[in-house]
Amino acid sequence: MKIFVSDTYENMSKKAAEEIIQMTESLEQPVICAASGDSPAGLYKEIVGRVKRKDLDVSNWLFVGLDEWAGMNGNDEGSCRYHLNHQLFQPLQVHDDKISFFDGRADDLQLECERIETFIRERGGIDVAILGLGTNGHVGMNEPGISRHKYSHVADLAETTKKAGQKYFKTQQMLTQGVTLGMASLIEARHIILVVSGKHKAEIVSKIIEDEISEQLPGTLLRNHPSYKIFLDEGAAEKMFQS
Repeated sequence: MKIFVSDTYENMSKKAAEEIIQMTESLEQPVICAASGDSPAGLYKEIVGRVKRKDLDVSNWLFVGLDEWAGMNGNDEGSCRYHLNHQLFQPLQVHDDKISFFDGRADDLQLECERIETFIRERGGIDVAILGLGTNGHVGMNEPGISRHKYSHVADLAETTKKAGQKYFKTQQMLTQGVTLGMASLIEARHIILVVSGKHKAEIVSKIIEDEISEQLPGTLLRNHPSYKIFLDEGAAEKMFQS
């Protein structure tokens, strides 16, 4: 585990983007797991900017979505796919055949989970998993108590996740479940990039770095990964190592 603290969100995003570019530059067809949310948005903006300036070519990248709200897909404003479409896929002009994303509106969500895992397996695994962190320590929609051995699954959402998720929608939503890559799916990735910003995440950041590794704090389960890098801005880092 390596921790990088930047003085601003913009510098944190730039540093994380540079790391991802370095990790993928020698790969023929890298598989990128993309999380939605506020923290990774800046690094996506950085990657898009470099592509538009012709400083970077990502035409060989493949993408797999980290998670999605049950009952939603890219047609629903506020969904995970909706945000990534606007932040990443559309600006980069990524064709649909290079994206594998959970369809939360599918009739059989378990089959969706199997489809995603097959996509990952047939392409040799995830090369870089880009992740954020929930205030309860969740990663993706892997809530406290989730088994570290679980692959893609339908998740019951914690109350904190239901409340936090409302900010992505213009009207109140009934958020009860999600579909997500499991901790086992993520731990098997070759590289893990965790990006966390803001003072409101400072307490949980200190816990996932310093507390005992436990399934009650899913973020701690990544700690022993051989290529795990955490990128923080000053706000998110302010409570680390205070004891």
